[in-house]
Amino acid sequence: MPTSVIFCFMERTDFTQYDIKPEAMVNYLRYNGPHFSSRLAMFAISQMRKDGKKLIPIKQEELERILKDFKISLENAQLSDALYVINMGKADFYGTTITDESRLAKFVKDYIDDEDGYDGLPFTRWYADVSRKGIAIDWEKML
Repeated sequence: MPTSVIFCFMERTDFTQYDIKPEAMVNYLRYNGPHFSSRLAMFAISQMRKDGKKLIPIKQEELERILKDFKISLENAQLSDALYVINMGKADFYGTTITDESRLAKFVKDYIDDEDGYDGLPFTRWYADVSRKGIAIDWEKML
């Protein structure tokens, strides 16, 4: 009778530690960790499209106003991460799943402060996407 092996990890293992990273990316991560710098957030947002057109982005001041208007406070976010997430929500879901600014603000809160999430979630998911798409990143310019 065959036996099965059950693997049990006592803590979460970051399998990206085995990826080969360009030296400039390693330097970026030394300074920013798995988070967006303001330059990288702007680069990522510049790649976003809505209805086949370049996204008109939500700027930092507007993000802060939206969160304040709907009394949303983020526990686990750096500002550039939240800026990326609100623009991703606008590009991908606004007008369908997300129908107004209130829901957009709640989306940012849910995404950033997801109890099943981890530090650097927006950056890590974005990096997986651009890697899969083959988008080159000039990491030195992102510092």
